[in-house]
Amino acid sequence: MYTETAKLGSKAPLSATERAYRQLRSEILDGDLAPGSGLLEVEQAERLGVSRTPLRAAVARLIADGLVVGRSGRGFEVTELSIEGITELYELREGLEVHAVRLAAERRDPVIFEHLRAQFHDAPELLQHGDDGIRQYYALIDEFEAALDAAVANPFLLSALDVVRTHLARIRRVAKGNEKRLRSAAAEHLLIIDAIIAGDASLAAHATHVHLYQSLTNVLATLGEDAATPVT
Repeated sequence: MYTETAKLGSKAPLSATERAYRQLRSEILDGDLAPGSGLLEVEQAERLGVSRTPLRAAVARLIADGLVVGRSGRGFEVTELSIEGITELYELREGLEVHAVRLAAERRDPVIFEHLRAQFHDAPELLQHGDDGIRQYYALIDEFEAALDAAVANPFLLSALDVVRTHLARIRRVAKGNEKRLRSAAAEHLLIIDAIIAGDASLAAHATHVHLYQSLTNVLATLGEDAATPVT
């Protein structure tokens, strides 16, 4: 029957598996479920309001994402963020992103990146507005990545980048409260964008290399400081 809902073009409701997957993934990426947090099947099914079958399917997807692993004994747990793992992730990130910006510099629409350049130019002022400003800054990073992806137009490369970005979302929280680092990162993005606009693939690649080096150095230093801080 042609209903009013159909006439309005509403989307079909999400399946129980998709709802559970999205909520758990969001909680892991946002840090609400910290590294090492246990995910007991019965407890999580009750908390999320789904049966155990869709929960298992959701957890299987999170395992494929690398966000959850099996726990010895019973249940599962959120994967840890180790210094070794972060370093390995950045090794992969550099290979993918440096190549991506090279391609973007060759294939870009300068107008799109000129618009982004104006926004990144104003990023230092944006970062003065606390958590809301930081959220807007990360939204701007998302815009840059979307423009980069559109310029690259290589589905295989973009699929690999998507995997890396999933894990980077967790690591970003480490630098979230470091306004000085975020300001530096905004300036580094400006240089990358300028190189892309100019069509200079070598400069874009070098600027990306510098940005990733500074980012990894900051993350590792922050983790080292946290590990050295005594619990009181």
